[in-house]
Amino acid sequence: MAEKRAGRGMRKFGHGLRLIGISVVAGVVAAGIALPAVAAAGLGAQSAADDFENLPDDFKTPALSQASTILDAQGGTIATVYDRDRTVVPGDQISPLVKTALVDIEDNRFYEHGAIDLKGVLRAVDKNASSGTTAQGASTLTQQYVKNVFVDEAGDDPAKVQEAQRQTIGRKIQELKYAIKLEETLSKDQILTNYLNITFFGEKAYGVEAAARRYFGVHAKDLTLPQAAMLAGLEQSPTNYDPVVNPTAAKERRDTVLRKMAEYGHITKEQAQQAIATPLGLNVQAPQQGCILAKQGEGFFCDYVRKVVLTDPAFGKTAAERQAVWKRGGLQIHTTLDPKAQAALYTSVTGHVNAGEQAATAMSIVEPGTGKILAMGQSRPYGVDDKQHQTQINYNATKAMGGGLGFPTGSTFKPIVAAAALESGLTPSQSYTTDYSIPWPAMKDCSGAKFPSSGQVHNDSQSLTGQFTMKTAMAQSVNTYFAKLEADTGLCNVAQMTNKLGITQQAGGEKLQVVPSMTLGSNDLTPLTMAAVYAAFAAHGTYCAPTAITSVTGPDGKPLAVPQANCSSVMSTDTADTVTAMLKGVVDDGTGKMAGLTGRDSAGKTGTTNESRQVWFVGYTPEMAGATVVSDTDNPKPLDGQKIGGKVIDQAFGGTLAGPIWRDAMDGALDGTRAGTFPPVQLP
Repeated sequence: MAEKRAGRGMRKFGHGLRLIGISVVAGVVAAGIALPAVAAAGLGAQSAADDFENLPDDFKTPALSQASTILDAQGGTIATVYDRDRTVVPGDQISPLVKTALVDIEDNRFYEHGAIDLKGVLRAVDKNASSGTTAQGASTLTQQYVKNVFVDEAGDDPAKVQEAQRQTIGRKIQELKYAIKLEETLSKDQILTNYLNITFFGEKAYGVEAAARRYFGVHAKDLTLPQAAMLAGLEQSPTNYDPVVNPTAAKERRDTVLRKMAEYGHITKEQAQQAIATPLGLNVQAPQQGCILAKQGEGFFCDYVRKVVLTDPAFGKTAAERQAVWKRGGLQIHTTLDPKAQAALYTSVTGHVNAGEQAATAMSIVEPGTGKILAMGQSRPYGVDDKQHQTQINYNATKAMGGGLGFPTGSTFKPIVAAAALESGLTPSQSYTTDYSIPWPAMKDCSGAKFPSSGQVHNDSQSLTGQFTMKTAMAQSVNTYFAKLEADTGLCNVAQMTNKLGITQQAGGEKLQVVPSMTLGSNDLTPLTMAAVYAAFAAHGTYCAPTAITSVTGPDGKPLAVPQANCSSVMSTDTADTVTAMLKGVVDDGTGKMAGLTGRDSAGKTGTTNESRQVWFVGYTPEMAGATVVSDTDNPKPLDGQKIGGKVIDQAFGGTLAGPIWRDAMDGALDGTRAGTFPPVQLP
């Protein structure tokens, strides 16, 4: 009843203040507790009253920045990320002890007065006037809450924070008017709950829930009396009373709070003495946040998710809007990451290539027909410590999404040429008689620019000569065959198929090079891009853009829009299934034989670039598509002769180096999954 009476009284008082503005400002000046300074400045009560009336009434309780959680497909936590470590909790999830302690030490008449405590003002005025100083203030918890709102909105800008904390008459007038507004619209307990959620408690902990976890490893609702008293005392000066740095000062302040609680009759003297006799009992929990703490190599995927939120229009039309969503936090981000697939991929990439070696490997796995990214990882760990061979560059992703410049894809591009050829009316029986080395055939790009026959294209082995069909040329990766096939298909048709499969530019953002050497994989692309391309073959011609997020709920528990895979048919089912039949031959009895899976259908293509600077294997089953690359990442040098996985590689090939990495990752990812089959297609 006391709270209701105080609320009604405050509303009447507030209306009276609006009618008699000069009385308000007199109270503000007094509560500002700077009477000598005000007089010296020549500030009149009438001008202060005018300032009060001219302030807008639209003060709103802000949406507080708090932690977001990134979850895998099974609901496990990948990482907790935040701009500020804060978890907003309702009043019933905060211990009554900490509420009582805060009121007793900061504003013991909180439930009796309104936005301003006239008794407190008179007491402070009397002391400060007699001393000629501003030693004592009289701000209520409501006024302090308003000040904290201004400080929180200032963010991490020191100048803005300093301005928000300035104790000027103008600032006092502003705080009081907004405090009156709050007392009219919120209950006392709501104001107190908001106060405890916004306040900084030191050690990077914002709000009482984060503070309880940081200092004691408990939730705010479970705080004991000594713990609650320490946090209540800490609020006044988180630096001076930091129990980690200044435990003696922190305990003295805590004990002062306990004595106040006993003085006001909220605990007994015996309870106070018993609590005072206890040590601080800290159980400090280090801040656990950021992608760097993700396990199983999930840091790169975690950072990819962050990039999605910051770049995709689903989360805001402008970069500033998306940044605000991320900074505000409070998000529950459910992702596509499959824990079993991720564990298998991580074990494979780190088992085949050591973190400290000159070369690195990266791999992504995508689900055909949905675009879901099931796994993503690389041999170098996520982080910033060069001594630990860490990097924050995600070799699976484009530069815009936290990656690098990508890698030439070598012969893994040839299935795209084959798909374009089949869509253009050519058949798998298309045959060419070719030599080891031939001049490049003449071609035109989409603008009609001619590429006259100049230079030579040659095969990896001088034994690759004679007559080949599309199937045999794919299995043995015959470059000269695919140069002729690209010319007969039309370079522009190849480029258009490439675009349909999600490749519209190179990994670094550069324009896609529509040139004859496209068929040899001369453009720089990423494992994630190539996994999505091959997933379209597995999905019978349906291409889905890779997606990392399945759903997001905001701090209010309401769902947010998320990016869509925008799946669409980009080629006929016959074309896709025919390409699959050819790629099945690659792993059954071709260059990818070492990558073949036991007991289930698999298809794929090897790739080896000039001088073996990069080697690839991209493949799929009906259930998953994955792409693996091995490359020297710093000014790539030939892999031949390098130590990879602790062994010197005499000759590096996609099938023998990247293939086993893909095989082991896919074996583990698919373990326990029923084996699907590819549609039967008869090839000539």
